[in-house]
Amino acid sequence: MTRERRSILLAVALVLVLVLAACQAPAAPQASQPAQEEQPAAEEAQPAEEGGENVLEIFSWWTNPGEADGLAALFEIYRQRHPDVEIINATVAGGAGTDAKAVLKTRMLGGDPPDSFQVHGGQELLANWVVTDYMEPITFLYEEEGWLDKFPQALLDMVTYEGELYSVIVNVHRGNVLWYNTAIFQENGLEPPRTFDDFFQVAEALQAAGITPLAMGGKDRFEVAHLYEDVLLGALGPDGYQGLWDGSVAWTSDEVRAATELFSRMLDYTNPDYSAVSWAEAAGMVADGKAAMNIMGDWAAGYFINTGRTLGEEIGYVPSPGSEGSFMVVNDSFGLPKGAPHRENAINWLRVVGSREGQEAFNPKKGSICARIDCDPDVFGAYHQFSMDDFASNALVPSAVHGSAAPDAFAATVLLDATLNFVVDRDIDLLLETLQQAAEETYLGQ
Repeated sequence: MTRERRSILLAVALVLVLVLAACQAPAAPQASQPAQEEQPAAEEAQPAEEGGENVLEIFSWWTNPGEADGLAALFEIYRQRHPDVEIINATVAGGAGTDAKAVLKTRMLGGDPPDSFQVHGGQELLANWVVTDYMEPITFLYEEEGWLDKFPQALLDMVTYEGELYSVIVNVHRGNVLWYNTAIFQENGLEPPRTFDDFFQVAEALQAAGITPLAMGGKDRFEVAHLYEDVLLGALGPDGYQGLWDGSVAWTSDEVRAATELFSRMLDYTNPDYSAVSWAEAAGMVADGKAAMNIMGDWAAGYFINTGRTLGEEIGYVPSPGSEGSFMVVNDSFGLPKGAPHRENAINWLRVVGSREGQEAFNPKKGSICARIDCDPDVFGAYHQFSMDDFASNALVPSAVHGSAAPDAFAATVLLDATLNFVVDRDIDLLLETLQQAAEETYLGQ
């Protein structure tokens, strides 16, 4: 593992402990949080019109309930502060940004950047856009806003290159959560599965009762890889899982093969139409009683809340099988591209993203935790209290699928394609050999 990668992973671990320290008071029930009435409309990303000074184009992949509601809350604060600015909500649908990132790359390389865009902190930001000189440093903004002591230093380090800060992290997510329909479990006398053995026993009982055990998406391309990543964490444990990224555990090893066999077995209990189902639609299957379980990051919490479900009542949650004691980290940020068409408006957008007001408005709806250390914990609900408790004691690990553990050349292409192919061919040798070769070519030995 390189010095830079070790620094990034250490930064992830340190920041979440510090975030917890600021947010560990008892939380209010999520049922008290009203859904945002007006969501920004999902639309294919279009560049802002040339000319007009009062335009702000924000590029993201936040189109689903929860994430769209959180984005709408940030837009509302911006409009209150800058009522004369027209906001262009340049969204590209597709979970984890698989489609959006391709559009963004075309625009950035073509000299047509949006005013600001969503990007995962760590490798995705630094390797893709900062080292390659496509981003403007925003250290001056942190100094002007007095943020240097409002974000933990370890978190600032994740968006820092050669002494300059390049983005504002707006949230912290957990990747390894199993969501379940409590009514289905109660009606069938089942307990939520904590281990893989538990999972297969529950899945057999559900299948025998004519219920789809595990809702899975595939439409957004990342969902299958996300499930595989969670299975790897549960089967290998945090140290073994980390070994995949530092080279101490080979993808072709016996332990990874055994984990992949578990993954293959789990796929037998998923919906056959997964390829036409998005991550949000898979969560909706659980909410609507069409499936019993779904393994997805806690952005699904925002989806459930904003479609009228109460977490802990209609929707239950536990760590994904085998992963209790581990916390998979995902985060989002916004920065300032070089050549942003409406630079001053973009800077004012970043002021909203980094503000306490903005983060307290955004995160409860998104289903995530503030990146700032001074947010009021009472604005969060029961799920976040559960999640914050796990922050305090769990081993913290990075996500490859969501931009932290490995470069895009591995995570956003080979890993996604190979796992999608695996659902069809179930060729374990091919999957592991493909991933090992890609790891050697993209991140091992660097």
